[in-house]
Amino acid sequence: MPAKITLTIIQGRLSGKQYIFDSRTTCIIGRKEDCYPRLPNDLEHDTISRYHCLLDINPPDIRVRDFGSLNGTYINGGKIGQRESHQTPEQADRSHCLEYDLQHGDEIKLGDTVFKVAIEVEQQIIQSSTPNFISDQEPRDRPNFLVIIKRLLALADQGDFDLKILHGYNTVKLLGKGRFGDVYLVQHPETNKYLVLKVMSPVVTAQAASVQTFLYQIENMKVLQHPNLVQLYNYGYAEKLFFLIMEYYEEGTVYDLMQQLGGKIPVDIAVDIIIQVLDGLIHTHNAEIPFMELANVTVGKGRGLVHRNLKPTNILLRRNNDKFIAAIGNYGLAKAFDLAGLSGQTLTKKTAGTPGFIPRQQVIDFKRAKPDVDVWATAACLYNMLTGYVPRNFTADPWLSVLQNNPVPIQNRDANIPAKLAKVIDLALIEKPQIHFQSAAEFKEALLSC
Repeated sequence: MPAKITLTIIQGRLSGKQYIFDSRTTCIIGRKEDCYPRLPNDLEHDTISRYHCLLDINPPDIRVRDFGSLNGTYINGGKIGQRESHQTPEQADRSHCLEYDLQHGDEIKLGDTVFKVAIEVEQQIIQSSTPNFISDQEPRDRPNFLVIIKRLLALADQGDFDLKILHGYNTVKLLGKGRFGDVYLVQHPETNKYLVLKVMSPVVTAQAASVQTFLYQIENMKVLQHPNLVQLYNYGYAEKLFFLIMEYYEEGTVYDLMQQLGGKIPVDIAVDIIIQVLDGLIHTHNAEIPFMELANVTVGKGRGLVHRNLKPTNILLRRNNDKFIAAIGNYGLAKAFDLAGLSGQTLTKKTAGTPGFIPRQQVIDFKRAKPDVDVWATAACLYNMLTGYVPRNFTADPWLSVLQNNPVPIQNRDANIPAKLAKVIDLALIEKPQIHFQSAAEFKEALLSC
């Protein structure tokens, strides 16, 4: 069976209530109506903040992050995250907002409410071990991917069956580095065609079921074909590495273009790029996705795929005469890696950076993120392209900032943004009580109207 985490309230008015998590998600414990688990908003629980702490879950891993609450979060009797009484959460020093990796048997105490953590993996209870506070150090040494790639290409040319899709390719140059691997430009000498080769290394030992789950998710990506999506041509797994062969976009990313143009992109070019991104999202959000069960886990079914990681570095560009052609890259890749249990990391790790393109709905409930989070992220990308800023201001704790700080009206960043366009962008970034434009088609129509 897949890994599962159960939180049981063992002390307090809600004693006996359980919360079960069997896949990648985030959630907030607190008194606000959108929290889960939500604690009563009354005098008995007034020592618990509205947004008290975040649970970042990737079974069997679970991390708790205190939001600089006034009374702190207790783990096995030890306190993390408390701020001084005269400070607001925003003023609290970031070093006080500690994270903590939880183990089986740990207890989380907020006010008089105590949660007990149970972690199950393959029907075996994980034994408790000495817990550690989160460190900024990476959990593993990074492999030398160039050496690995050259070995894989050599094995492919020698006739290795598992690597046959790599046969004949030569590496040209490194295009970029990511958390889990590298991206290379490769060329086939017979066709002279340039393609992108992406290699990804699991942070944790990849079990057969995890490999199968990830490869199935990649197959879903392969069937997504649209002019505004980077095409995935082939993929495989060998030498404990995943490799993907994808379409090459010679102009790089939107972020690269911003740097070339001094940090911003002119309105007409930026809006045209975003319209193309929305066309790609309209296709993916409505695509028919097959149904399959692998290792007793449903890994794909129904309609539509949500990207969840849309940002300027994931929008690729090429030229057609004087026009930029835009395509969404890495569609669903990070999500698939997480859901297969291969990432070994959770969302809040400090190396993940500032979540400038994530709406509050995605932090509150990562698992159930809907297509509207991609629409919000697209608006955030347009905002960034036009101003050089991300929509909201960030304070000491970036994740609390996502929950509490509303986006800054775009004309406050740049008064030269046309008024009608500014109004549409500001509307698209409304998150409360829900994201204003629920579909990519709605946002596209609004942009075209102005």
